[in-house]
Amino acid sequence: MNLKIGIVGLPNVGKSTLFNALTNAGALAANYPFATIEPNVGIVPVPDDRLQVLAEMYETEKIVPATVEFVDIAGLVAGASKGEGLGNKFLAHIRECQAICHVVRAFANDDIVRADNKIEADIVAQAKEDIEIINLELELADEETKAKIAAKRKKDAIDENIPYLTDKPVIYMFNVDEDGLMDKNLQSQLQQLVAPAEAIFVNAKLEEEMSGMNREERREFLESYGVKDDALSELIKAAYRTLGLQSFLTAGKKEVRAWTIKQGATAPEAAGTIHTDFERGFIAAVICNYNDLKELGSEKAVREAGKLRTEGKTYIMQEGDVVEFKFNV
Repeated sequence: MNLKIGIVGLPNVGKSTLFNALTNAGALAANYPFATIEPNVGIVPVPDDRLQVLAEMYETEKIVPATVEFVDIAGLVAGASKGEGLGNKFLAHIRECQAICHVVRAFANDDIVRADNKIEADIVAQAKEDIEIINLELELADEETKAKIAAKRKKDAIDENIPYLTDKPVIYMFNVDEDGLMDKNLQSQLQQLVAPAEAIFVNAKLEEEMSGMNREERREFLESYGVKDDALSELIKAAYRTLGLQSFLTAGKKEVRAWTIKQGATAPEAAGTIHTDFERGFIAAVICNYNDLKELGSEKAVREAGKLRTEGKTYIMQEGDVVEFKFNV
């Protein structure tokens, strides 16, 4: 399955800067409201260190990671549903996303103007107000959609299979300053605002500075600020947890590849993510655990250790399964 995440927030909260950092797409990021008019779309690989290990083991240069698509829309303001700012028409671009990433400003900086021209006297209180504005606009956009459908089809729209925005899980990405990255008290207060939803704390400026760095350089750079991983990795991990997703791996001389599936998916369903014929003609799945494969060093060694097994149609896939599917169409 393809993971697709829509990015929303008020103007000048760091949305486009973070989008640039997530995708290296070079989207316009400017210090004035509504710099983003058309939606910015970027497809990026899901970071997965296991793929390089498998590529060396199977002597292949072709690595195909799972991917995630980000859609960054124009900032919303209070009254967007009534046409304030640029209105809410851009929300249509994220209706097909599985999750929403809500970027929230959680820093005070007089040099970066807010859309409402307010000054953050209380970062937590202002973040709460900002979150409520966006949530209300999403609700009003859904009500507008329901009314249009009901008028068009002359019946209650609630039963329609419509991807309503308020039905989507939300991951909150708080854009903090450098001090905020290490301020656990501030982070705890912000987390409580959105619990039980996932909350991520990032600094858009630092993320932007890491553009062009490899993963190891990024880790070393962030460690100096007491941060374990970059925004992309944190957001993807949060999305996988929120949506109940996991990965399985395929490996051979042709390529090594990561595939995204729902937790609880059966072996035939996992095979179907590769090709529908694989699910239709599923016979068995030959599986080993990635950690066993890494530790023992080869598929042959895993087999000799009795840790390569054959599973049938009822097998529930586990995170990190390395699989070869047997099928007959």
